[in-house]
Amino acid sequence: MTGCLLPSWSRLVLWLAALLWWPSLQAAQDCKSLEPVPWRAVVPGVWVWLPPERGDVTPANGGHVMPVSALIAGREAMVIDPGPSQAHGQRLRRSLACRFGAHVRWIVNTHAHSENTLANSAFADDIAAGRVEVLASGPTREGMSLRCPDCLASLVHRAGERAMAGTRIALPTRTLSEGEELRVGRLQLQVMRVEHGHTEGDLVLWNARSKLLWAGGLVYQDRVPELAQGQLRGWLSALDRLQALAPRHLISTVWSISPAEGEPPPALPETRAYLQALREATLQAMDEGVQPQETGRVALPAFSGWAGYEARHGFNVLRAWRELEPEWMDRLPSAQDVRR
Repeated sequence: MTGCLLPSWSRLVLWLAALLWWPSLQAAQDCKSLEPVPWRAVVPGVWVWLPPERGDVTPANGGHVMPVSALIAGREAMVIDPGPSQAHGQRLRRSLACRFGAHVRWIVNTHAHSENTLANSAFADDIAAGRVEVLASGPTREGMSLRCPDCLASLVHRAGERAMAGTRIALPTRTLSEGEELRVGRLQLQVMRVEHGHTEGDLVLWNARSKLLWAGGLVYQDRVPELAQGQLRGWLSALDRLQALAPRHLISTVWSISPAEGEPPPALPETRAYLQALREATLQAMDEGVQPQETGRVALPAFSGWAGYEARHGFNVLRAWRELEPEWMDRLPSAQDVRR
């Protein structure tokens, strides 16, 4: 029997091979058990994971209501708006490794809302170790610092404890300024900042070569925009700026594609239509003597079929009223003008 024993050096080789083989086998088994992510190609090197449906947060969607983008160059990836939870981020991370052989090196948080930022949690250890960098505007980082604890509690309530299990807050580690450029392989992104639009500071990224625009939370489609931390004036101005770029692909709360050369992605004019109608209806209500709390009298029937209308439109009216009241007061004739 002793003649059948392998020489010690051969056993060492087999032992070392087993050490190398076991992690590969384990990784292969992990990839096999992974629920596939339905990535869709946007342009070469850019992929998008769309929400299961257009709508608001529910336990059924686990808070996934924003597209997740991945820019991949070789074995490195940049993720834009990773999603709502630890579980979502882990699925994203494993999918990039299994399908593309890529590891996340950068994360961009375009604005300070929980649905697109809390999946930072899945990368918290790598962020702390400096292996992953989280990029955002200064106002977004400040907004996350102030609101993320409350936003996390709110998302747990709306999406459910199971979907949000293990989620913790991981803040941006680097702030971006207007005019900076980011590179992922051959993809070059120009940084644009919009302050007081949808939030205190939305980050916009523009790839001129592919006419590909990331617009944070500034553009909606078939879903009522949220004016919580934003301003109508700034938001409408931002939409003008985005449309002037003439994007072919626009990724925001939706992925919207221009139907023809020279035409904007449909979500852009749709968002503008709602915000402009909100502005005009609110000013008209002031002219008619409506009180701010009578939000039901500032209805917009044309948009009543959009997701979130019942939940958000009345709140948007209150926000718009607060912003527009000084402007409306300035339009009133003075007492001296009346006497004349």
